[in-house]
Amino acid sequence: MANTKKKQALKNKFQKEFEDYVKFFNDTVSTNKGDWIIKGFIDIAKNIYTISVDTKVVSKIMELLLFPSISKFAHSNNYKMVLSKEQNHYPDVSFIDAKNNKFALDIKSTYRKNKRKINGMTLGAFTGYFRNRDTNKNITFPYDDYAGHFVLGIIYSRTDEDIDERKIYNINDIKNITSVINSFEFFVQEKYAVATDRPGSGNTKNIGSITDIGQLIEGNGPFRELGEEAFDDYWMYYLTKDMAKAVDLPQPPYKNLTEYKEYKKAHKEAKA
Repeated sequence: MANTKKKQALKNKFQKEFEDYVKFFNDTVSTNKGDWIIKGFIDIAKNIYTISVDTKVVSKIMELLLFPSISKFAHSNNYKMVLSKEQNHYPDVSFIDAKNNKFALDIKSTYRKNKRKINGMTLGAFTGYFRNRDTNKNITFPYDDYAGHFVLGIIYSRTDEDIDERKIYNINDIKNITSVINSFEFFVQEKYAVATDRPGSGNTKNIGSITDIGQLIEGNGPFRELGEEAFDDYWMYYLTKDMAKAVDLPQPPYKNLTEYKEYKKAHKEAKA
């Protein structure tokens, strides 16, 4: 119990410190009107090429924009900052305090579908390092080495204007170039608090996020009341149809939280 309370205290401290910086991130990425400060790519002839609204492109540029501010946070709060060595490794940034407590931070961006909903985010794998928690494969430090796992969420709107990606601008036209995204909203929450009980996009073995903007900002996902331990248990043993078939099961033991609770109850009764 003491270790659990200590761990939660460390996580609360880190989140509070980071939230104090997150509230200034809008100034880092947007103009006074809320438009993205990035207008395009520039070549040595000072020609500017517009950016598409491709989510992967936007996400990478946002990371580069925010790294100096995140580095300032680390320095101001006496954390050592370790960046991921590979694009597909978890997490994007690791922080280490003076007592060697580690905190994982993944930077996730997504666009609004409407005033209440986002397109969704993926929150990392539920196989590999998530299940083998003492491995260094595809992760900066073993999963269990981290005192907390956090998400820095970036929510934005896509411009309503048509963007002609074939058009080339001159540096003197920079003020006339439409920003492809605008209206940013940032939040930092523990990963389990914004996770849902379904995988993310496509057939990838990634944890999906909730999509309600208010719940994301407040960290009120379905695992919030159940706790991180239940989140870990759910996703460590979650099976897709193909995964179930590979271990000779006719179907996965559960596909959502309701079925998970029933499965755990039946398993408990069978052992009694």
